[in-house]
Amino acid sequence: MIDDLCDQRIWKDTAVAGLYCDFKTHQEQSATNMLGAILKQLITGEDIPANIRQAFRKAKMELGCRYLGLPELMKMLYCAIALIPEVFICIDALDESSPKHRLELLQSLQDILLQSPRTRVFLTGRAHVKDEIVKSFTEVVTVPVGPTTSDIKQYLASRLDRDTEADAMDDRLRADIMKKISGTISEM
Repeated sequence: MIDDLCDQRIWKDTAVAGLYCDFKTHQEQSATNMLGAILKQLITGEDIPANIRQAFRKAKMELGCRYLGLPELMKMLYCAIALIPEVFICIDALDESSPKHRLELLQSLQDILLQSPRTRVFLTGRAHVKDEIVKSFTEVVTVPVGPTTSDIKQYLASRLDRDTEADAMDDRLRADIMKKISGTISEM
């Protein structure tokens, strides 16, 4: 999705920022860290607005070189987004973030949307985070996406074709694997 948005972005006045939530590092992926990564993508290059540069320096001095807090970061995000006519924020695998951080992130994204109506948020995640998303935003469009049986069979066939123990499997075992796994997954 991010690649498609970037490819279609023919105007210089559109920004696309995105990140991927990784379960392996979900404790480090706080709302502050994730929104900081988005801010960094929105203000890359030499054109860091003076008010953001000044706010960062001020916070750095006040906090004794510690990391910025969420309120300070949100102010900077509001400033950065205000300078861009259209912003897309894409967050992939939201379900991989910790519930505590996820709720704080969703609240922050809601605040951004209220402050910046030209901003669009695109989130992906497994079905169990849908209720949290719907509760956090007034306008939500959900699109369920899942593999087809054909997709599953094609993936399984490619994995079985790369099996390093080719002699350990006959046609009957292969057929049983294809039937059992594709049937089980398509029922989910």
